[in-house]
Amino acid sequence: MTENKRHNNSEPTASTVSVIARETGISEKNVAATISLLADGATIPFISRYRKEATGGLDETVIFAISTRAEQLAEMARRKEHILATIESQNALTDDLRERIADCTDANLLEDIYLPYKPKRRTRAQTARENGLEPLAKIIMSQRDERALERAGKFVSDKVANADEALKGAADIIAEWASENEEARARVRDQFHRFATISSRPVKGKADEAENYATYFDYSTSLNRCSSHNYLAMRRGEAEGLLRVSIDVDDDRTLGRIIPLFVRRNAPDGPAAFITAAVTDGYKRLIRPAIENEIAAEAKVKADTAAIDTFTANLRQLLLAAPLGSKRILAVDPGFRTGCKVVCLDANGNLTHHTVIYPTPPRNDTEGAAQTIKRLVKTHSIEAIAVGNGTASRETERFLKAIEYPHDIEIFVVSENGASVYSASKVARDEFPDEDVTVRGAVSIGRRLMDPLAELVKIDPKAIGVGQYQHDVDQSRLKGALDMTVMSCVNSVGVDVNTASRQLLAYVSGIGDTLAGNIVSHRAANGDFGSRDELRKVARMGPKAFEQCAGFLRVPCSANVLDRTAVHPERYRLVERMAADMDMSVAEVVNNPLKLKEIDLSRYVDGETGMSTLNDIIAELEKPGRDPREKAVAVEFDDTINDIADLRPGMILPGIVNNITDFGAFVDLGVHKSGLIHISQMAERRVQNPGQVVRLHQQVKVRVLEVDVKRGRIALTLRGVEQ
Repeated sequence: MTENKRHNNSEPTASTVSVIARETGISEKNVAATISLLADGATIPFISRYRKEATGGLDETVIFAISTRAEQLAEMARRKEHILATIESQNALTDDLRERIADCTDANLLEDIYLPYKPKRRTRAQTARENGLEPLAKIIMSQRDERALERAGKFVSDKVANADEALKGAADIIAEWASENEEARARVRDQFHRFATISSRPVKGKADEAENYATYFDYSTSLNRCSSHNYLAMRRGEAEGLLRVSIDVDDDRTLGRIIPLFVRRNAPDGPAAFITAAVTDGYKRLIRPAIENEIAAEAKVKADTAAIDTFTANLRQLLLAAPLGSKRILAVDPGFRTGCKVVCLDANGNLTHHTVIYPTPPRNDTEGAAQTIKRLVKTHSIEAIAVGNGTASRETERFLKAIEYPHDIEIFVVSENGASVYSASKVARDEFPDEDVTVRGAVSIGRRLMDPLAELVKIDPKAIGVGQYQHDVDQSRLKGALDMTVMSCVNSVGVDVNTASRQLLAYVSGIGDTLAGNIVSHRAANGDFGSRDELRKVARMGPKAFEQCAGFLRVPCSANVLDRTAVHPERYRLVERMAADMDMSVAEVVNNPLKLKEIDLSRYVDGETGMSTLNDIIAELEKPGRDPREKAVAVEFDDTINDIADLRPGMILPGIVNNITDFGAFVDLGVHKSGLIHISQMAERRVQNPGQVVRLHQQVKVRVLEVDVKRGRIALTLRGVEQ
């Protein structure tokens, strides 16, 4: 995690505030306050949680959207400055043009306005102008003279060989005029927006190589209806040199929309036909390719947005998955030939022991493995077992369930996604410099059971493996969205400052990587923090950083009970006043719902504190330090199903949702291959978004529709299956 908590939005301009307010329907006052807070170094989680009065209670998603749009408008403002300077240098800047540029909020329209003045590479029209042919083009375009074309002979010179050459040059100038006409470009853009189709076919001679893209060998659909996953799949095939992808419109209909802009009614036949041909050339050679590229870029942004939204929604569910909590864990990373790596973790996730057992083929040492597990469970007072869901997972889980333990033990199957990435990372090497990657991977599996959020923040979100086409979308946008999601999850749960890793602390509002390292170093040198106020002693923990992070950090051992809650230190005196008014101590008020309900909150409303903040404070005092996550529940697969070959159509089986895309959800049935519930099979009704029906890690019952053992594909349905 890098130092990306602070936003660099400058103070909002009136136009920026006005545009965002108009686009979002949020009051200008709240938009301005939000942008000002961001500019002052406040983070999105802090603003959302502790500045509700200023923003009108905007949530993180809306604040992030305001921040993003403000940055876009700031970039557009810089672009406008460049455009104005360029046009002014040409002595072409009029008051009307300046006003149009200043009022423009659409990036495409801004570029259309600028196009006639934009410095260009050498063009055919530019050469024609240098050859003195612009007057001829103007005579033809006037459409007043039936013999205008015959005047071309007067423009023959040492640079223009004959009348035909003169007419060609005039046509090039007219074509460029047409291509730079705002209304013409707007009409072509409208045709693409309304009627464009996207098509794909295999590159000649590469059909065999492109077998994975067989769906797109003869594919065509309306661009408006093309789903995110289809668009990104086609573009991936194109990038790999296996597919040809094109975006098309009806050229005749589109030309019919723009030619009347240039050819007057009742114009002489000769000039009319000449202008029509020149405009057609300008459309095909200049306008159409430019607008097609623009529309393709817009479609890519739209597809990226859908894919990123799916990825972030999945990531949020994964990060906020139910934790088992501080338990002593025995974690197993299953394997066949190399055996199962076993680690024991204490209640804080520290590694206390590791070994290898071989309960599965080819060794089948079930007796020796069982004795080892029973001994470790007893010696380390193990409370739960975590089993990775990779190779040999079902066999290992079945073996572990058959053991008679000295006390009750729950066995959980845990996702291994990204564990191998973590085990080979610098973070893992720093944590376990003397252990190999297999031990580190098993530790990660165990820690994920204890607290998925604390462990998964150590891994690049893209490596966790939820979502679709994450490597094909805009990587900068993806990183921004994923970082925002991780930060949101971390801050919504809160962090124990005395046990959190550097990676987890780095996502806390206002901290970042450097300050997180300083907190860990201070903790190592001075022992646990005894209060939130002690954080001020950390190197580089200035007033602004403390303001941003303090409310999200918990100090469970603090003598001040409020340090264990999400109540911000800036509101401690307010809580003390509430308690004093009831003749009680703060400790007596906390976790006392009956007394808290007696408080007349209206007495405490002032210029800085409104009812939103007061209600948040009361909710936190009722359940101090509450964790919004559910508790972990073990998944039970069907013991009679161990392999894809065991599946038959019609079977109803339990499973767990392990990925969600915009075309459906994947379900782990415990057979090493996930089955797909296509979006059309998710409910009896029409489903727009799979996330409306299922969530990540949800336990579901599904019916098997089809099984393709050779291709490893399983089709499932939720329709008609009682949950």
